[in-house]
Amino acid sequence: MTFVWIAAGAFIGAICRFAISQVMKQWSDSSFPFATLFVNVLGAFGLGYLYAHTTHQTIILFIGVGFFGSFTTFSTINLELVRLAMNDRIRFGLYLVSTYLFGLIAAYIGWSI
Repeated sequence: MTFVWIAAGAFIGAICRFAISQVMKQWSDSSFPFATLFVNVLGAFGLGYLYAHTTHQTIILFIGVGFFGSFTTFSTINLELVRLAMNDRIRFGLYLVSTYLFGLIAAYIGWSI
């Protein structure tokens, strides 16, 4: 049943991300990725709120892992960074720099191949 909850949330999250992207593209003809920025920030807020206010496993699977997992992975990165910032500043800095640095390098290599 775990996979069903995750899959259902992921389906809804992916559809919502696509819908938001389509609507926001109509509002702006800029090359700046406003839709991605919006869903990433919204996802980070939502996942932080969820984990701070619920421990119900089914809700976490459906909304946290499923919905926000497909809506954006940026939300998970930021939740992990908040947790590290509260407990371990050295690992926080290492994770922050390595996540974005390696992510940029990987994206560049993928783009270049």
